[in-house]
Amino acid sequence: MSTRSAGLDEAVARLSAGARRWTGVHAAFLDSPAGRAELPVLPRVKALLQLAMLRRSWERCAPGDPYLARVTEVVEQVWRDPDFPRLLTLEGRHARQFELMYAALDPAGAVTGAPRAVRDRLAAGSYLAPGRKPPFLHLEARFYADVAGVAHRFAPYEELYAASPLPRAATLPAADLDGCQVAHTLCYLGDFGLRGLPLPEDERGRALRVVERLTEHCVALGDWDVTAKLLLAQYCLGADPLRTPSGAAGLRMLCAAQAPDGAVPGRSAAERAAADATPVERFRKSYKVTLVVALMTLVVTGGRTGEPALTAATAQREN
Repeated sequence: MSTRSAGLDEAVARLSAGARRWTGVHAAFLDSPAGRAELPVLPRVKALLQLAMLRRSWERCAPGDPYLARVTEVVEQVWRDPDFPRLLTLEGRHARQFELMYAALDPAGAVTGAPRAVRDRLAAGSYLAPGRKPPFLHLEARFYADVAGVAHRFAPYEELYAASPLPRAATLPAADLDGCQVAHTLCYLGDFGLRGLPLPEDERGRALRVVERLTEHCVALGDWDVTAKLLLAQYCLGADPLRTPSGAAGLRMLCAAQAPDGAVPGRSAAERAAADATPVERFRKSYKVTLVVALMTLVVTGGRTGEPALTAATAQREN
């Protein structure tokens, strides 16, 4: 029996449209003179990589969305910037991870220029071998290496999943689990909902029960960011988050949290941007979770825009 309410489809379409609109309107700030002056370098670099990740899924789910064109313009401009590869390496701990994402998410496919050079250098080094990285980092690196089309020596996805905590999580309390890592494990396995999981049906069922418990837990906490990721994880496992009780509850929570301009104004209800926050403070509070909501809703709704009147001219008028 369906648990979907008559108005949930429309509410989620509005949630998606608002998140995509906000992202399209504000994306250019990241690579503007004001953004470079007012945002710390490393968070700005990470935010641009996240934008490129959203763009990749957006292009596949809703290629005609006018706000996608604005996001693509920003990403293409950044990937042409000769100084951007240097910024990826400013923090040694994340340098190789950021470089691999940069090569994988190049809108042109990393066939020439700096992205190709970075890809080839990583292929010749040791980062794309298992080494002593934890299994989750193996999984993450394998995902981006596959997207970049670069050879690697990581184990198959099935083995990386088996080495993760998720297969042994059924008896653990939800509070003891890392919801973000659980969600990302499934998203890397399923290309953020764009391909089926390489798991047997019974294992998908066990994992879904864990994810539903985690979703209920995060909804109770008012954790907007992790709830959105877990809703996408439910979809990766073959469920429709609009139909599962925990998914419907999470979507209603996100719809209620969304501001009139389309932003989800913080990682959680407890971290909501203050009413007197400056525009930059509000941007920093809203950015990541709004992108996650945009990505999740694009995938779970199959790219339906929910805005019949949305046109290129409408997007052009937005500031």
